[in-house]
Amino acid sequence: MTAEDHSPPHPLIEFRNVTIVRGGHRLLDAVSLTIQEGEHLAILGPNGAGKSSLIRAITREYYPSSPGSETVFRFRGLDTWDAFDLRSHIGLVSGDLQYTFTRGISGREVVLSGFFSSIGLFYHEVTPAMEQKADDILEFLDVAHLADRPMTEVSSGEARRLLIGRALVHDPGTLVLDEPTNSLDLHALHSFRKTLRKIARSGTGIILVTHNLHDIIPEISRVVLMRDGAIVMDGEKAEVLTERNIGELFRVQVHIHRENGYYYATGY
Repeated sequence: MTAEDHSPPHPLIEFRNVTIVRGGHRLLDAVSLTIQEGEHLAILGPNGAGKSSLIRAITREYYPSSPGSETVFRFRGLDTWDAFDLRSHIGLVSGDLQYTFTRGISGREVVLSGFFSSIGLFYHEVTPAMEQKADDILEFLDVAHLADRPMTEVSSGEARRLLIGRALVHDPGTLVLDEPTNSLDLHALHSFRKTLRKIARSGTGIILVTHNLHDIIPEISRVVLMRDGAIVMDGEKAEVLTERNIGELFRVQVHIHRENGYYYATGY
C-alpha cells in the first residue's frame, strides 16, 4: 500500500476568500470555511447575516464573484462536478422547498420524488426498490402514518419530516437544514428535535442553519457565527455560545443557560 492510500479524505466543503455579489449587493464577504464529511455543525446568525446565501453557495446556486487566485471553492476536493454527485452527498431541506410542496401530493410521493429531484411524480418509473426505500425512510422518521395523506392536510412539522425523508433517499453523507424550525409550535419543535437527533446519531452529518439558539441539538459540536455576510467566529460549541459572543452577534444583552445539552438565551 502506497503513502497516497493513507492520505486524509478531502473536506466535503472547502471555501477560502469566497465573495458573492448579486444585484449589486455583497451577500458573502471573503468567507473561508471548511466542513468535513459527516461533521455536525450549526451556522448561527441574525436575519440577513448571509446564512442562506452561504447554503446556496454550498449547493452551487451561487458562485463566487470575480474569483481571484486566492479563492478556493471546492466540493470534495473538486473544482467542478455534476449535480447528481452533489445530491448523493448533500441533502437539502428548506422553507422554500416546503412551500413548493404545498399541494395535493401524498407523503410517500414526496419521499419518492427525491429520487428524481422533482416536485411529485409524473411519468417517472418508480421501482420496487425505490418503494421499499421510501417506506423504510417513512418508518425511520416515524411518519409512516402520513404515507397516503396529502401535503395539504399535514402540519408544518409533519411536512418538514417528509421533506427530510425526500432528502435522505440518496443516503447523503450530510443533511443541510435551512431555518428548519420556522412556523413550528412547541409540540412540532419537540418532534423535530427528536428526528434530527436520530438522524445525527445514525451517522449522517448535520449542517443546521438557524437564528434560534435553541435549535442547536446536543449532537452538534461546532458552531459558526455569521453577521453581515461574514464569519465572525468558528469553533467548539461551548467556546462560541457565550453571553458575550451571542450578545455581540445579535446586538442585545442576553443570559445564556444550558439544559439537557441545549443552549437557551434569555433576558433580552
